[in-house]
Amino acid sequence: MIDFYYAPTPNGWKVAILLEELGLEYTTHLMQLGAGDQFKPEFLAIGPNAKMPAIVDRDTRTSVFESGAILWYLAEKTGRFLPDDPAQKLEVMQWMFWQVGNQGPMGGQLSHFVNYAPEGQSYGADRYRGEYERNLAVLERRLDGRDWIVGDYGIADMLAFPWVFIAKPLTSSLDDFPNVAAWRKRIKERSAVMRAIDLHKAKQNRGEQNAQNNKVLYNQSAAHLLDR
Repeated sequence: MIDFYYAPTPNGWKVAILLEELGLEYTTHLMQLGAGDQFKPEFLAIGPNAKMPAIVDRDTRTSVFESGAILWYLAEKTGRFLPDDPAQKLEVMQWMFWQVGNQGPMGGQLSHFVNYAPEGQSYGADRYRGEYERNLAVLERRLDGRDWIVGDYGIADMLAFPWVFIAKPLTSSLDDFPNVAAWRKRIKERSAVMRAIDLHKAKQNRGEQNAQNNKVLYNQSAAHLLDR
């Protein structure tokens, strides 16, 4: 049994997708991020970065935080969606580091400036749209002549998909990225993926909470963690 600490965001979807693909039994703990659930001591003991997702594997009494680490842990635990070949496994690791260090953060910053930042500031959105689309270009080149990022469908694809899935709401088009668009379609058609995307869909923040009305979720500083 997996305890899954989750909110319906692209980063939460990453883990939800793998849990659904694996068919593992899990309990979802829906986090109220706007209310500060991520700063509660009991969650910080699991996720010290005060960010979801995080899991607790009751079978092994293991807690794991950060989406990439969770996917790697579950793939290794189950022996699925991660190649056995050492060279391919290294490729998967590289593409996962690319996602958590580049594609995800750039998409997250773009989302902030498009959806949650005060209006009238174009520089942030323009900068991060450029970075987000640069990463789409990286993925476009990688998918040239390939169906999946590394070998067969696996955790590298699951990790990268959510931030491509929401390209249109982020004001970016996939017209210039046909390989990415076809890859996105292949993944979206998987029933496990759509179950994950639909998990607590009604609780998505669609701009109701933003940088001007929620100082818990936005404009964070060290004080949020150091209780100052």
